[in-house]
Amino acid sequence: MPRPARVSADRILDAAALEFSERGFAGARVDRIARRARVNKAMLYYHFSSKQGLYRVLLRRTFTLAAERIRAIAASPASPADKIDKIIAGFAAFIRERDFFPAIMLREVAEGGSRLDRETLLTLVAVPAAVAQIVQEGVARGTFRPINPLFAHLTMIAPIVFYLAAGSFLGEVGALLTHLQPLAADDFVHHMQDVMRRALAHDASPRQTS
Repeated sequence: MPRPARVSADRILDAAALEFSERGFAGARVDRIARRARVNKAMLYYHFSSKQGLYRVLLRRTFTLAAERIRAIAASPASPADKIDKIIAGFAAFIRERDFFPAIMLREVAEGGSRLDRETLLTLVAVPAAVAQIVQEGVARGTFRPINPLFAHLTMIAPIVFYLAAGSFLGEVGALLTHLQPLAADDFVHHMQDVMRRALAHDASPRQTS
C-alpha cells in the first residue's frame, strides 16, 4: 500500500495543539484530534503510536523551532544586550504564532513536567542553553553582571509566557483600571526589554544578603 501523505502528520499536530491547549492532556481526546485534522484514527495512529507520543512530538517540534530561532540570534554579530532584546521580541512573536503554547506549558509547570520524557526534556533544554550562551558572552565581555544564566532565562521568558497566556483576562483587568493605558503585547515586550537591560547591566547593584 502507498504511504499516507506526509502532510497528514502536520495536520494532526496542528489539530493536537488546539486540543491539548484547550483541554489539557488528560481531557484531550484522540477522536476529536482526528476529526479536527480531518483524518481517521487509523491514520493518526499510523503517524503517532499513542496520545502521549503525539503530545511529546508536538512539544519536541515546538522546542526545536524555538531553540533554532534563539540560536540564530546568539550567532549574530549583535552585542549581547541587543541579542537579549531580540530574544525577548523573537520569543514573544514565536508564542503569538503558536498561541497554543502558553496554556500547554503552564499546565506542564503546574503538573511538574510529569509527561516530559528525557528526549523531550533534552529538546526543551536547548532553549535555555541558547540563552545561556548569550548571557555568558555578556558576562565575559563585562557588559553583564555575573548571573546564573538560568535565572536570566526564567526572568525574561516566564513573564512572556504568562502574559500571553493570560491575554483576555489581563484585558479585562486593564479595562477595569480605567486610569491605565490598554494592555498591548508590544508594550509588554518593550517593558521586558527594559527590565532585562537593567537587570543584566554590569553596574546593577546586587541585593545585599545578611
